[in-house]
Amino acid sequence: DKEGNEISLLDVIETEPVEVVKNYSLKQDIDYLYQLIPKILSQREQEIITLRYGLYGKEEMTQREIAKRLNISRSYVSRIEKNALLKLREHF
Repeated sequence: DKEGNEISLLDVIETEPVEVVKNYSLKQDIDYLYQLIPKILSQREQEIITLRYGLYGKEEMTQREIAKRLNISRSYVSRIEKNALLKLREHF
């Protein structure tokens, strides 16, 4: 600082160290999730997860909206979503 005292980046950005670590960890988790999706999910699972959770800039949709869009039943969307989430949890 102006008086010659040491100053850290955390002092400059005025946030708690825990928040910086949490935000960094969250960003890493999100990046990892985006890498996992195409590697372990089928095309149909990817499409449903992307629409359901608004990934890749898509708008979030309900299971009913997805079912109508894909011309399948809502219960089938639910099953596919559940299986996709289980796969993602296993690898996370």
